Amino acid sequence: MSKTILITGGAGFIAHHVVDKILSTTDWSIVTLDRLDFSGNLNRLKEVVDKYPESDKKRVKVVHHDLKAQLNPEICATIGRVDYISHLAAGSHVDRSISYPLEFVMDNMVGTAHILDYARKLDHLENFAYFSTDEIFGPAPNGINYKENDRYNSTNPYSATKAGAEELVVAFENTYGLPSFITHTMNVFGERQNPEKYIPMVIKKVRDNQTVTVHANSEKTIAGSRHYIHAEDVADALMFLYNYDISSIKADNTGAKCQKFNIVGKNEINNLELAEFIAKTQNKELNYDMVDFHSQRPGHDLRYALDGSKMANMGWTPHSAFERLTKTINWTLKNNRWLSI
Repeated sequence: MSKTILITGGAGFIAHHVVDKILSTTDWSIVTLDRLDFSGNLNRLKEVVDKYPESDKKRVKVVHHDLKAQLNPEICATIGRVDYISHLAAGSHVDRSISYPLEFVMDNMVGTAHILDYARKLDHLENFAYFSTDEIFGPAPNGINYKENDRYNSTNPYSATKAGAEELVVAFENTYGLPSFITHTMNVFGERQNPEKYIPMVIKKVRDNQTVTVHANSEKTIAGSRHYIHAEDVADALMFLYNYDISSIKADNTGAKCQKFNIVGKNEINNLELAEFIAKTQNKELNYDMVDFHSQRPGHDLRYALDGSKMANMGWTPHSAFERLTKTINWTLKNNRWLSI
């Protein structure tokens, strides 16, 4: 019997790439659970689904629900039988979390509690995947790449609520035996990304000959850096994990049973280098201004870094970010309506 996956936030940026991956590589049915706020956009799903034959389009069902509320019996019946859950729905704008922290407590912690409570009552669930973030670990000093079970050091309400939701997932595995795993991703980019995010913002500013602001240290001499990764690689990593026998992985020396996985980009790229690459791809000169972001925007960190060796030892590695960037830049310039949303 074909499997069914429930994806929360399916009209969101990363999730719609997951939908694309599932449609192209499996015969699974897909149910997306969305409230469709400013982060969700059904046009993303439509563009992805419209590439496929009618028989594949019928595999996708959208259910409207805000996870700040419990899933009532009617919603549960509409969803139907579920074999896998990927919980991607979340408030993810750091600036907004600083201005409205309780909004993020409701979306990221209460919302996660509701989907976990729904999941623990399912009879046939094979795995619950929770998408977390590198930001739970806080800023990474030079030479430090955080491993999956390192300590939390959240520097803004967004990352704190993601860390809190992680602990709920761990608790539901420990308490109820809910088969779960957690992923940490960092700085995901790709087609149809919100133009407020750094890469589409730089693409647009370079195209329009505007000055690009580069996140830097207080002396404005060192640009911030990230391990950028394309959303297709994140979707590929998720499917790798669903097909991997996670039960064969022994608990580490912390004794933690709920497995965590860092999905890390191959290249650490500083933001000036990234902006210069985007400008070069467009055959333009880069106009930029180095800015001390942490002083101007408390809660933003200069460097994040994760250790991707666990996934690499299991047999999964991502594509080069530069290879993916070229494709994304050219696609975005050709489909420039996504720069004005």
